[in-house]
Amino acid sequence: MGALALLWPPLLWLLFAVLFGQPPGTLAQAQAQVCSVNQTTFTFEENINVSGPLAVISVPEDQVVDLGHLSTPNAFKIENNLLFLNVTPDYEENPLLVAVVECKRGDTVVTQIRVIVAVLDVNDNEPRFPFTNKEYNVSEDTRVNTIVIPETELKATDADKDDTLVYTLQEVTPNANTFFSLVGPSTPALKLDQTLDYYKNQNMTFRLLARDTWEENATVSHTATATLIVSVLPADLRPPWFLPCSFTDGYVCIQAKYHAVVPTGYKLPSPLTLSPGPIYAVDGDQAINQPIIYSIMTGNTDDTFIINAADGNLTMAKSIPSPMMFTLVVRAEQADKAQYSVTQAIVEARNDSESPLQFSQSLYFGTVVLGSEAGTAVRDKTFPSEFLRIQAQYPGFPDLNSAVMYQVTNSSEFLMNQNIILTTVPMEEEKTIRIEVGASNTVTKDTATAVVEIQVSEREPPSTGADELGDDQRFSTTDMAVLGGVLGALLLLAVICLFILVYKHYRHRLACCCGKASKPEPSGYDNLTFVPDHKAKWSPTPTRKPEPVPEPAQPPLRPPSPMSSSPTPPSSTPPSPQLKASGSPKTVQAGDSPSAVRSILTKERRPEGEGGYKAVWFGKDIGAEADVVVLNEPTADVDSASASGSEGSDDDDPGHKKSVRFGGAPADIHL
Repeated sequence: MGALALLWPPLLWLLFAVLFGQPPGTLAQAQAQVCSVNQTTFTFEENINVSGPLAVISVPEDQVVDLGHLSTPNAFKIENNLLFLNVTPDYEENPLLVAVVECKRGDTVVTQIRVIVAVLDVNDNEPRFPFTNKEYNVSEDTRVNTIVIPETELKATDADKDDTLVYTLQEVTPNANTFFSLVGPSTPALKLDQTLDYYKNQNMTFRLLARDTWEENATVSHTATATLIVSVLPADLRPPWFLPCSFTDGYVCIQAKYHAVVPTGYKLPSPLTLSPGPIYAVDGDQAINQPIIYSIMTGNTDDTFIINAADGNLTMAKSIPSPMMFTLVVRAEQADKAQYSVTQAIVEARNDSESPLQFSQSLYFGTVVLGSEAGTAVRDKTFPSEFLRIQAQYPGFPDLNSAVMYQVTNSSEFLMNQNIILTTVPMEEEKTIRIEVGASNTVTKDTATAVVEIQVSEREPPSTGADELGDDQRFSTTDMAVLGGVLGALLLLAVICLFILVYKHYRHRLACCCGKASKPEPSGYDNLTFVPDHKAKWSPTPTRKPEPVPEPAQPPLRPPSPMSSSPTPPSSTPPSPQLKASGSPKTVQAGDSPSAVRSILTKERRPEGEGGYKAVWFGKDIGAEADVVVLNEPTADVDSASASGSEGSDDDDPGHKKSVRFGGAPADIHL
């Protein structure tokens, strides 16, 4: 074993010599002639531009250096035995860059050295949604807490592989967030939180936001947004609604019951007239709007009535012999059989003897323009812009009104077109025509008549322009000038009269304003008794009391008779005289209560404490001599202003008697 150990080094040298073809003495020299680099591993953050050389390559003199084909393409370059990074590192594109440095002697690769560059990830990318706008349909009857849009359809991506995305749902449509929300901040699945109503919210818009940091105000943070539109589809949730009806919550509509009255003993040919309207129902889900099928469920004794399945019209299949009441339960069902509802239709059969056929009025007044052609409709005399309509009705049975026919019975100049009167000949003469219109019911055979007074009169055609006025002038320029002069003179005369009246009544005030005190002059028509109460105080005179005279009765007010179109002729009875106190007269119209009118010819004693009373009266025969007696006795505290304000008072001679005339008859005034 010792001898063998001594032989091992020479044998090892001989082995190297055989393998490498070199004598063992040249091994150290061979080790010094291979390529080498000063550093083989590097670490850089992405997006950093490395401008300097990465490594220095030591190359023997008999060799050349190059990048091997296993190097990352275009990532490196070698210049002057220096290794450079040729690109800006990007973690998302290539997190590991490898350079294979090969040293060759001729075509033979002598040495291969691997240089590795590790790229570190940096948050430099924004999240991205797979859509910009997304529309999604949700049925109105979707259950609460249902995931309506899964996470896979709403999830965003981020090229920064280590980033965690945080999602936020922002409403664009007001109150949309009360209906939908996200399952979680990192789980962008859309969940229904509240029951939908198609008729309140048909479309809701959201803004979906994704952020690549948990902290909203992080130093480096990126966001992405997308628009989400949720459309609500109608569902068949509501039964048919009978109209008219009132809503309770948008799903249930409470309808009124239908009611009709029919006569006994007759089968009405037309659909019944019901209140508050015909039997009619609509699909409560108007967006679906299924057709409605009508039927009578119960209450149709002896199959007396028939309902049209398509439109709901109720007709009679037979007559009803005696008074009775039917309570029909009517069903309205959708054509798809998904929903239905019911209501009541009450039909009351009554005896028609208490409601005969009758016209709304016994005498109608119409008018036709002179020169009208045949076929002209007669117009209402009271409202000439409207046609005159003649109508006969059954007050208690509106269903019988549709079977009423009209005809003119006594004149060939007119005919009836339903309830409108038409002329059959031209109207060429001014006249008043009375015709008789008959109404007959085709079901009950009842008849009624009414009289129509039609006046054919000329009507002045309206003016059409200045040219026609120039061609057909009614007044010449001279006539218009004369008319203007007369009107001007009348206006001047009115102003003068007004000035005289004002001066006579208020001249003492004008004199006071001008600084001159004028002594009041007596007048023949004024008396201190008629001075307003705030200017004088009077006490009663006990020496003379008037005898009471009955006050004449007021004639009743009655409107003009509709039978006459001419004004009422003036009465031959002379009008009663009137006395006016201060204030404007009251206009009495028909319909006023008797207490609203009080004659000025009255006898009223002033209440005690007011200092006196005034009494004016006439005799029974207003055409004979009448006494006007004014009782007064001035008190000691009458001020001078009050005395001067009543012109014509005769204080110097209180017993003086003056005579005046009322309506032509002499009258005595005792002062």
